[in-house]
Amino acid sequence: MTTETGQPQPTDPATPKPVPPRPPVRKEDSEDNEDKQMQVAMRMVGSAMVFIGFLQVFLSASTGAEITIFPMIIYFGGMAMWAYSSVENVTVKYSVMAASAVCAAAFMHFGEVLFWHKYLIYWGTIALVVFFMFKSPKKPTE
Repeated sequence: MTTETGQPQPTDPATPKPVPPRPPVRKEDSEDNEDKQMQVAMRMVGSAMVFIGFLQVFLSASTGAEITIFPMIIYFGGMAMWAYSSVENVTVKYSVMAASAVCAAAFMHFGEVLFWHKYLIYWGTIALVVFFMFKSPKKPTE
């Protein structure tokens, strides 16, 4: 028996069939893993700093107590770290980082926290949390 190309067709059923080639294996660099680990660490530290700064602002706003500028610097420093490690859109990432740096520098320059500053931070943080709570997660593409 021969095939259309003139090659003899094997009649033995024990003859192995050709195996298709394996798909290419994606090798992950150790640098990629280190970069991901650093992003996770920065995200955790940034979130903790935002939480600590917000907690002090919240307690001050609810009790009417005075606070220094240090909770604001912690808050905005954490916001910049969180944005650097979490936001994927480059324009938004650097805009949030620049706005955080400007706000922290303004508090350092003026040296005081007014009543409306505390409430602006309070309601802005609540708006951010609500936004990210209802934002649907992006599905990974491969």
